[in-house]
Amino acid sequence: MEKKRLAFTLYRVLAYVAGVFLLLLTFVAMPAKYLVSQTARFSLVPAPAGTERLFGEDSVLMMLVAIPHGYVYMAYVLVVIWVALERRWGAGRTLGVAIAGTIPFVGLVVEHRLAKAEKAAAGKSAQAVPVGEG
Repeated sequence: MEKKRLAFTLYRVLAYVAGVFLLLLTFVAMPAKYLVSQTARFSLVPAPAGTERLFGEDSVLMMLVAIPHGYVYMAYVLVVIWVALERRWGAGRTLGVAIAGTIPFVGLVVEHRLAKAEKAAAGKSAQAVPVGEG
């Protein structure tokens, strides 16, 4: 696999993984910590019997989701910088792609658009190379 494809493929994988972890963090772990249980900061409902470890201030979901998300996002930013340097992106585009990974769903949309543009660029470069007749 050539170096440019490796960087972009790694970017795509990390964009999906970071995006899924961000969705889990936003819509599962954070509500479980702050909205469910008697010990939750903004308690709306009590925790179901037998599931107290999953909810409230000491929610185990935070350890299972938030910590891996942080490490994956750091790797994501480093790979975005790698791709940006290879493709000679401007600072604005690089920052935009990196920040897109902090907003639920947006990182996945940006990844899809970048992959579509990358595929189109690869198709144009393949057409520009004349194919020898056999």
